[in-house]
Amino acid sequence: MADLVLALDQGTSSSRAILFDHGGNAVGSAQKPFEQIYPRPGWVEHDPEAIWQTQLATAKDALRQAKATADDVAAIGITNQRETTVIWDRGGRPIANAIVWQDRRTAPLCEELRKKGLEPLFRERTGLLLDPYFSGTKVKWLLDNVDGARARADSGDLMFGTIDSWLVYRLTGLHVTDYTNASRTLLYNIFDLRWDEELLGALGVPPGILPAVRASSGVLAETSLFGKSLPVAGIGGDQQAALFGQAAFEPGMAKNTYGTGAFCLMNIGERKVTSKNLLTTIAWGLSAGARDDVTYALEGSIFIAGAAVQWLRDELGIISTAAESQELAMSVPDSNGVYIVPAFVGLGAPHWDPTARGAIFGLTRGANRAHLARATLEAIAFQTCDVIEAIEADSGVTLSELRVDGGAAANDLLLQIQADLLGREVVRPAVLETTALGAAYLAGLATGFWKNAAEVTRNWREDRRFSPQMPAGRRDEMYAGWKTAVERVKGWSSASA
Repeated sequence: MADLVLALDQGTSSSRAILFDHGGNAVGSAQKPFEQIYPRPGWVEHDPEAIWQTQLATAKDALRQAKATADDVAAIGITNQRETTVIWDRGGRPIANAIVWQDRRTAPLCEELRKKGLEPLFRERTGLLLDPYFSGTKVKWLLDNVDGARARADSGDLMFGTIDSWLVYRLTGLHVTDYTNASRTLLYNIFDLRWDEELLGALGVPPGILPAVRASSGVLAETSLFGKSLPVAGIGGDQQAALFGQAAFEPGMAKNTYGTGAFCLMNIGERKVTSKNLLTTIAWGLSAGARDDVTYALEGSIFIAGAAVQWLRDELGIISTAAESQELAMSVPDSNGVYIVPAFVGLGAPHWDPTARGAIFGLTRGANRAHLARATLEAIAFQTCDVIEAIEADSGVTLSELRVDGGAAANDLLLQIQADLLGREVVRPAVLETTALGAAYLAGLATGFWKNAAEVTRNWREDRRFSPQMPAGRRDEMYAGWKTAVERVKGWSSASA
């Protein structure tokens, strides 16, 4: 009897696979890192073949760890780093490295499009800003800069996809994506639910290279790579999958995922909210007859969160493990007036400044590595406060609590700082791997493994609740200092060029 669902969780720094049982418990998992490639300052690339090989290996390792076989698996769900862009040929060979979501090489192109007055059009159709973060300008860059790519695309020899599409193609030979990932490309009209010809024309992207768009929960095809035919039945971009895994099915519910970056999403239901500083995105699209049932979300994307802790470890050498950041930061009562703005690849929401760069402010002779560690955790929380402030302004909804997940959510001090600076309760679920769990739920619902959303909601369990303890006056003082620091890093790379 098939009593497990396999989630393939393809992230920015590693590929993971997790097997979940009917109660939403992880019963087997495996993870493999892969190389981060930095050809030039501001450029970030991945080898698509390394992504595929590590993802395939982790799936097989997770089955072995759980002492399970393909006979035990009811369905496969996929969740992925979004916006990261791959172009490959009909033989399944990438024409170049994948351009990662963090990559800033297309900032000049985005500025050129803004000067042409096109940003309102893109925002109206896609819910997105013109920023190098998204896939569309990456596709154009690859077609314009890889020898022969544009001619091959025009002749029908090439296919574009985000990482979900790449994995599904390698698993099944099918060229598809889902609503959540399509909504991150700058090419998809999220309200009419179609690839937009006018936007494709503005970016010079031929429609023939685009994947078909399918429901996030629905059987796409089958793969026989694990010993028997298994349905690939769910796809969700990592942050939308995490919202689904947090069972945030009601409008007004929100989550924040602390990973390499941090991503806060609020379910806004069927509302078509247009924001000045945030993104409107498709949270998920479920099969519902002639026209799929689409739910929207407001999103604030923070580019550097857990990666700032990695920077303390790998570049500054002041901690030896990421987990050590909590102990070191707890050794001091505060950050001694130090602010770190980790704008290493520019600022995301709600600032959207690709020319910003990281900085440390407020250093005195008494500042030490513990203060830097605490200031780094505070920076993650401050950035989240910026996003929550904008989400509440746009939605008209005041959050009563924030559900959190991701690797850094295991850090109790970070979550207490977050509750203090936000002035709201922060709730950590029993299962932190909500991104993979969301992909499993999407696949399991499509195949009847779980009957409905109510059954998924019953699986959600609270691990710990963090309540604010900081006086409001102190919180306001610290937040004002943070906002001053952020203003001072804006425009840095253009000013120093």
